Amino acid sequence: MADATAPFRPDSSGGRNKRVGLTLAGVAVAMVGLAFASVPLYQLFCQVTGFGGTPQVAAENPKGVIAREMKVRFDVNVERALPWTVKAAAPVTDRIGTVDTVNYIATNNSDKPITGQAIFNVVPDKAGVYFNKIECFCFTEQTLQPGETVEMPIVFFVDPDLDDNHELATIKEITLSYTFYASDSEGS
Repeated sequence: MADATAPFRPDSSGGRNKRVGLTLAGVAVAMVGLAFASVPLYQLFCQVTGFGGTPQVAAENPKGVIAREMKVRFDVNVERALPWTVKAAAPVTDRIGTVDTVNYIATNNSDKPITGQAIFNVVPDKAGVYFNKIECFCFTEQTLQPGETVEMPIVFFVDPDLDDNHELATIKEITLSYTFYASDSEGS
């Protein structure tokens, strides 16, 4: 048994302290790395799974059209730092599986070129996996010249497999919402 009255003598080599310090530093570096990687990894996860109402990207609709109709509404929000006016597309009611094209209209209200980007979401969230975009302005940044007004197309369809999901059997309307924000890219 150790003598309780003996004075404490730390390890004179310091090797153990160095190992603990290096381990803690490695954990801190790994945590910082994960913090930076979390946003792109989460975005990739949402795009692959449709989680959180994230629409899917498709080249075409290989499954055809079914009789059930779905109304798709469009919504828009513009961040205060972006001097654009954006008008959402008019709602579309069509048979599920039909490929439709709509246009948002954006105007740069400033006196300099501004680059913006749009992020999107689908409501109800569970419908996101069935909402497929073939073409969308949201895939890339958009640069508008001073006073320029442009049409921003979206080519999309609702996957007919939605009809097989009993949780969505009563859904008659899907909302595609975009939030525009100023990009850090050149031109803004």
